[in-house]
Amino acid sequence: MSSANLAGFERLLGYTFQNPALLERAVTHRSWAFERVPFGEENEIRRLQNESLEFVGDSVLGLAVAEYLHLRHPDASEGDLTLMKHHLVSTATLGKIAENLGISKYMRVGRGEEKTGGRRKLALLADTLEAVIAAIFFDSGYIAARAFVNRVFAEEFRRATPKTSIDYKTLLQETLQAEKLAAPVYNVVKTDGPPHERKFFVEAVWETGRVRGKGSSIKAAEMMAANLALQKLNKGGDESVK
Repeated sequence: MSSANLAGFERLLGYTFQNPALLERAVTHRSWAFERVPFGEENEIRRLQNESLEFVGDSVLGLAVAEYLHLRHPDASEGDLTLMKHHLVSTATLGKIAENLGISKYMRVGRGEEKTGGRRKLALLADTLEAVIAAIFFDSGYIAARAFVNRVFAEEFRRATPKTSIDYKTLLQETLQAEKLAAPVYNVVKTDGPPHERKFFVEAVWETGRVRGKGSSIKAAEMMAANLALQKLNKGGDESVK
């Protein structure tokens, strides 16, 4: 990354690095490193790319978000705090923030990744943002990283409530994973009503059970089915709608 690009990126982030090499690594995808390192030099590829920074950034971000939510919502239950945290650190939220920051312009991706739209992929954008957070952490410590998170997440923090953060499908998948079970499968089993008032019925099926939800869209029906599945898992009953 040229010094001009580096300076522009630092202005965009609102942070000046003492060790600019950390920022360069944070924006370097494995595909870029792989194309520039001789075959077999796996250690060198790992040294150049940002995957290990993503790993650290995920933890630093999680702590900063948990700290903010604890202070901002002192009376919230652990369940509500978990819902809000899950939403805030999700790939969708991170990708949107990274996109709004303009991080894609500075990402170093390989030619193949470039051709397949890598700069627009939410997962890559989210990973790069986590790596940037880790880079700031290693450059100046947790307080600086937390300040960065609080600044770039300000709008998402303001909007976060338990009600707006509920994602039953993800919660169901994580609950099943914790029990060493496969992810659920969603099947549309029936549609009902006239075109302007269509109702969709979707079954959520997993290794130990199934439930049926309904909604005005397939997505809404899936979300209801996932919610009912969570209730069934928690209570051991049949929560299906008819």
